[in-house]
Amino acid sequence: MSEERPLVCREVVHRYGPRVHILDDPVMRTLLAELSMAATVQPRLNWLLESLYDGLLRAVLANEFPRRERAVVTRMGAEYRGELLDPHTEVVVVDIARAGIKPAMICYERLSTLLDPRAVRQDHLIMQRVTDAHGTVTGAAISGTKVGGPVGGKVLLFPDPMGATGSSLCEVVRHYRERGEGHPAAWITLNLIVTPEFIRKVLREEPDLLIYAFRVDRGLSPPDVLAKVPGEDWDRERGLNDHDYIIPGAGGLGEVLNNAQT
Repeated sequence: MSEERPLVCREVVHRYGPRVHILDDPVMRTLLAELSMAATVQPRLNWLLESLYDGLLRAVLANEFPRRERAVVTRMGAEYRGELLDPHTEVVVVDIARAGIKPAMICYERLSTLLDPRAVRQDHLIMQRVTDAHGTVTGAAISGTKVGGPVGGKVLLFPDPMGATGSSLCEVVRHYRERGEGHPAAWITLNLIVTPEFIRKVLREEPDLLIYAFRVDRGLSPPDVLAKVPGEDWDRERGLNDHDYIIPGAGGLGEVLNNAQT
């Protein structure tokens, strides 16, 4: 989608490959650290989430979205000409409920102001983890959808804060593929935090998908692995506990954002 342009935004050095973009932004990392703290509650949570997704979406737009030469007449009656975002780019923002409800709406609203709003759509999918008797995640299931039409030639964005196992995302992407309503121009997931396990599953199962995140959490890796560049000793990296929650992570963000118990 970016037509081999140089990346605009700084990224953390890693060895996960060119489809993974871990953004090197100390301001966003500071906000994300606060979001992760047990003492952080509503309404501060929503403000932090909006700030973080503003930054994440901006990076995706700068790096991946089409541009074109455009001219505007300023208040001074003079013409400004420059390379701007192509306002006719068609986008589908996918809300993966429930942690993804607020992030998806943030992205949908921002895109509707930057692009032709008639070209921006939001879809909704209700997801839930499938676990075994021991509480281990074995997959994900879609229990309801509101999909607004074909996706051929459109950019599909998946704003879901926690990229833990990758099961939900892969199931959603599979859902769109199996509908047979065209091939998207790009598939891009926007996560605040991802794990090495998430990256591995997504890269293995969905070769067209790009990953954007602010952090890769691998806190259960051995100390010698943590001392290495992320992805350098990938087989020994671990970011999920036995119940597939991210360590250090931010807890069950779907529950936290909605003041829910489960």
